[in-house]
Amino acid sequence: MARIDTHAHVFTAACKLAEVRRYTPERGAPISLYMAALDRIGFSHGVLVQPHFLGTDNSYLVDCLKHAPRRLRGVVMLDPQVSDRVLDAYQAAGVVGFRINLIGVDPEILKQARWQDLCRRVAERDWLIEVHAPCAVLPDVLDRLWPCGASLLIDHFGRPDPALGFDDPGLRALQARAASGRVWVKLSAPYRWRGTAVKPYVEALMRAFGPAHLVWGSDWPWTRQADKVDFAQLQTWLADWLPDEAERAVILGQTPARLFRFGPAETAAERSAGTAVSGPPI
Repeated sequence: MARIDTHAHVFTAACKLAEVRRYTPERGAPISLYMAALDRIGFSHGVLVQPHFLGTDNSYLVDCLKHAPRRLRGVVMLDPQVSDRVLDAYQAAGVVGFRINLIGVDPEILKQARWQDLCRRVAERDWLIEVHAPCAVLPDVLDRLWPCGASLLIDHFGRPDPALGFDDPGLRALQARAASGRVWVKLSAPYRWRGTAVKPYVEALMRAFGPAHLVWGSDWPWTRQADKVDFAQLQTWLADWLPDEAERAVILGQTPARLFRFGPAETAAERSAGTAVSGPPI
């Protein structure tokens, strides 16, 4: 049975760091360590997400995808001027989406024609768009991305503001899009919430989206947070959030297998409808 970690970052000390970054990692996290971790915890597949501190140089991530093409998929970061030739090469390597990281970035950039054009081009390739943004800006971000038609995956529960709780406008905007079938939410990085009870948010997202539109990610190697979490703790949290074993199996297996195309290729419409497909190759 497939078990898929949908959020991990890999990099080495040899990787070129982006000039503009929020922090510099203290140590490397090579693909060999990540693959060993997947084997150790009994996960069949993983999704590599380009970390912000590497910017749009996706070369190491793409090399890693070639290391295990049946077990790995990738989500890259892109410059809006990226060529179609490069996008095609990424897709051939196992890239299935691109990440928009708006932490510390003005979301108004999404109004620009070059970003709108990039979203259109990735949507034409049937890639997903992964959004990492503060919940406060999600209403505008969702509005800006909606016309391109791509599937949208929201990182880290949507990063709601614990002070606002369920009155967070971004969380309400996210839940309002659930019926569209075009939005997925990633249950990941709960330790970034500074002690806030996470289970009520999981229950609210389950009510709005159901297991067919939720996925789970480890956020390995937990940059700047490695002293607070490990895989054992993550598994304990997951079992507490999702006590129903059947629902947990869907979130860890069937849903990410469809979304990240580990199984037979599907159209965006089929993914939105939650059409059942056979599991990914093991």
